Amino acid sequence: MKLLTSRDNPQYRKLRQLASNSAASRKGEYAILDGIHLCQAYLGHVGIPVLCVASQTSQHHPEVSAIVQECKSGGAKCLLLTDSLYRPISQVENGVDIVFVISKPAVQTCPVLRQTAVLLDRIQDPGNLGSILRSAAAAGIARVFCSAGTASAWSPRVLRAGMGAHFLLEIVENVVLEDVMEASEIPVIATTPYTETTIYDCDLRLPVAWLLGHEGKGIRESLLDKASDRVVVPHQGAMESLNVAACAAVCFFEQVRQNRVCSGGNRPLPD
Repeated sequence: MKLLTSRDNPQYRKLRQLASNSAASRKGEYAILDGIHLCQAYLGHVGIPVLCVASQTSQHHPEVSAIVQECKSGGAKCLLLTDSLYRPISQVENGVDIVFVISKPAVQTCPVLRQTAVLLDRIQDPGNLGSILRSAAAAGIARVFCSAGTASAWSPRVLRAGMGAHFLLEIVENVVLEDVMEASEIPVIATTPYTETTIYDCDLRLPVAWLLGHEGKGIRESLLDKASDRVVVPHQGAMESLNVAACAAVCFFEQVRQNRVCSGGNRPLPD
């Protein structure tokens, strides 16, 4: 592996900018995967990265060594950094030093919704966004549409929270959700605390589009007005509301539960 020792190296400066400049990360065509788990997930689900970078300390770690070898065999460029140069490009504390630089998937035009999808209106917290993506992928959902004002889906913090979910999903950013909803061929279900209809009152055996909103402000009225239904996750305790990522998980897996009941030969759902 080529060893870089100078902070003035042009390749290193580009790498550090990508890792530390959120604007560059959002607008650019590349993203950084930080840590063994994400790198292994990318190799398993997508393929070879553009660039593989490890620190001198981690190069002999068995999992890092195996990842680097697979990257080399696949034709990827591989770099070795001194430990002092590596630290500024990683946000993982006490991790094993390896990152990938990958090309973001090409942005697709918004298709007409016919299968279950997720619509996100201005989700601000990277941890929430990553958790929603992880739950969506675990529930077998394939597409997620993010409005302008939603955290950058390919930022390092969202990628870490997603734990590899990005590689199982089609994620479309900066979407005009009103347009997606108007063209949808399936019901759009908005989650809001201001309704008495619970998710357990809904028949979720057919595809739906889940609409979730800003952590504090909720879903914009212009979107709520276009939704087919409004639902709430019922509470028994004194908490005012659920975290949006927790709400999403409950909704997605209630849909999974209903479909498993119907397909598994168990007691059918009531009409």
